[in-house]
Amino acid sequence: MKIEAEVQVKYKETKKAEITFKSLEVDNHGFVQSSIRDNIVDFNISSNSLGTFLSTIDDLIFSELTIEKILESNLNK
Repeated sequence: MKIEAEVQVKYKETKKAEITFKSLEVDNHGFVQSSIRDNIVDFNISSNSLGTFLSTIDDLIFSELTIEKILESNLNK
């Protein structure tokens, strides 16, 4: 069984989308296909195992939220 999902994250600023894309690209290599257009980052996840799929998407969301918090904390300084 193949499990697939597409996750889109839309940012208010293109620069934030670029930072997120570049930051996650290294960690996602081989697990998540990603692309960027303007202020939207697309993530495509595919796996033959439900456990691997859930772990991958959980890691992706956690990593994106971490980057978002870092970006926000830098804006408040």
